[in-house]
Amino acid sequence: MSKTIFITGASSGLGKATAKLFQSKGWNVIATMRTPENEKELNELENVYLYAMDVTDKKQVEKTIDEVLKRFEVDVVFNNAGFGLVGGFEAYSEDDIHSQIETNLLGVFRVSKFFISYFRKHDKGGILLTTTSAAGIAANPLASVYSATKFALEGWSEAVNYEVNQFNIRLKTIAPGGMDTNYAGRSLNYVENKNYTPLWNIMLAGFKDGSTDVHFSSADDVAKVVFEAATDNKPQLRYVVGPDAEKIAKDRQELGQQKQFEQISKLYS
Repeated sequence: MSKTIFITGASSGLGKATAKLFQSKGWNVIATMRTPENEKELNELENVYLYAMDVTDKKQVEKTIDEVLKRFEVDVVFNNAGFGLVGGFEAYSEDDIHSQIETNLLGVFRVSKFFISYFRKHDKGGILLTTTSAAGIAANPLASVYSATKFALEGWSEAVNYEVNQFNIRLKTIAPGGMDTNYAGRSLNYVENKNYTPLWNIMLAGFKDGSTDVHFSSADDVAKVVFEAATDNKPQLRYVVGPDAEKIAKDRQELGQQKQFEQISKLYS
């Protein structure tokens, strides 16, 4: 019997790449997105089922998951919907901050709560995967609230594991570094403030000249790690993806927070 994965944010980037990979491996794929009527690729694939769902809409989340569970037995959930808010913290509006937290953090909580209850009540176990970021290991400048949501997701995943492992439910995080997708144009909200433009320009220059050690992994390569996390049967909590993310994680472990902070600060001073 084919297994089923439920994916949020499946319209592009990592979400779409993951949907295509799991479909190629013979899985049923529940691909959720805000506007499935605009999807022109996944809807052509066998055993891929599109559903409208905005993770910030509690009623729609409940309705969509209820519809899915009447038709499928879900084995894996991949919380991937999110966006990046960048700019100086003082420039953010209350709406900017609320939107970032509502999507990246509360959206994951909202979806996962339903599926944890489902996995427990049906005594079948299950896996919940969540896209975090290297920015959830060591924070990025001009991404304070984004980093906060990713740090929070790492802590939340670890804590909930302690609660639900007894029911054969596991939570795992996928922490990629840079990804070679259209993320910057599609899922990046830059709040401009002239006081932080010099720092923003330093960061952009670093991406171009390699001084920030950012490596842009392909969405397909990251999707392979998502598949690994879903199928390897390991009690592993975090999957760090990409040489840049691996370096950040290694430096945090070996140098400690203070030394790594000093090291990164030099790049932007």
